Amino acid sequence: MKIIDLKCAIIGKSPVIRIVTDEGISGFGQTEWAKSYLKPFVLFYKPLIIGEDPTNVEKVMSKIRRLGAFKPYGAAVSAIEVALWDIAGKAANLPIYKLLGGKVRDRVLVYNGGIRFPFEGKDSPENFAKDVLKMKNLKEGFSIIKQGLSLHGRMATNYKDYFYGDVSWDNNGNQSSFTGGFSQNLPHGAQITEKGFNYTIDCILAMKEALGDEVGLALDLGPGINPSDALKFARAVEDLNIMWLEDMITGDYTPYVLADLYRDVTINTSTPIHTGEQIYLRHNFKDLIDKRAVNVIGPDPLDVGGLSETKWIAEYADMNGIMIAPHGTIDGLIGLAAQVQLAATLPKNYIAFEYCVPCHDWWYDIIDGLPNPIVKDSYIDVWDAPGLGVSFNDEAKKYLKEEDKDFFE
Repeated sequence: MKIIDLKCAIIGKSPVIRIVTDEGISGFGQTEWAKSYLKPFVLFYKPLIIGEDPTNVEKVMSKIRRLGAFKPYGAAVSAIEVALWDIAGKAANLPIYKLLGGKVRDRVLVYNGGIRFPFEGKDSPENFAKDVLKMKNLKEGFSIIKQGLSLHGRMATNYKDYFYGDVSWDNNGNQSSFTGGFSQNLPHGAQITEKGFNYTIDCILAMKEALGDEVGLALDLGPGINPSDALKFARAVEDLNIMWLEDMITGDYTPYVLADLYRDVTINTSTPIHTGEQIYLRHNFKDLIDKRAVNVIGPDPLDVGGLSETKWIAEYADMNGIMIAPHGTIDGLIGLAAQVQLAATLPKNYIAFEYCVPCHDWWYDIIDGLPNPIVKDSYIDVWDAPGLGVSFNDEAKKYLKEEDKDFFE
């Protein structure tokens, strides 16, 4: 079997790749749907993989793996790897989990970071509590919910005097120098004021009171919090049984790790510390794991280099007493299928992966093979169809752009 083509189409907002073989078997992969600009990056790898046997996954990956980088530029490599496993599974008439060593669990736990609701009114402890209650009451019955606050989301953008120092404000009390309301657009490293710190803690307390001990609460706070503030947050919530504090120092779209700074925080608190969604390849997790710099790692299989790369990292973390909760909130439905196949094989340090949602609801109408309902009581049953076990139906063609009309041909 030989690869004869590599295609990429933007379906909705999602870059979807298709690897075509000379035996009529195709494999699919997907990147996060926030990365529609990655199409040329995917096609860059085409001449490097044409003519290769796609079932020799490691050989193909050895040609392209070194040409990726930290989020977002590892996504193209990762999507190709998923598509290769899809082909290998279909060729062997086996689900991917069988090719990754077999499953150790029949169902996989997922947590909610992606099913969101418009926030009611202005930020306040009361409105944060209402928000998590809506997530608690979702039909999926999630046992863990993740909420963004501080530098992750709009909190620091909307709260006047959240930081010390000169920050530009408009007449309505909004920080006019901040755009988008996400952490990658905020000034990293500013010290949080006492008022801003206390407000953040009040919001956390309100959410915990709303959830009680029935649903675990994870918090995504950064990146960009300085280490002293990160430690203050961790110590302030030690009696609340928070699942983890995520990406406080480095994280989303930060092209480095700073393991020593994370370790300084981790060894001085009982609150679990988490990072890793932006990291590319096992090599860049090595320092973090060797130094036991965090309690939980969160690689995204669609950013870190793929499924086998994530499994290697999980095994190495397990040997060092570190848990894993893979990131994946906007990995889409192809990404969801990949996450399920992978999670079935991960060692005992697996907590849950972040439930993947599509960019548009009509994605559920163009993909066949997913269980219905997908999530039951926070679990997804592992299916046994070959490869990823999901496929596009004819409805998908009507969502192709003119330039991509031949994507399924």
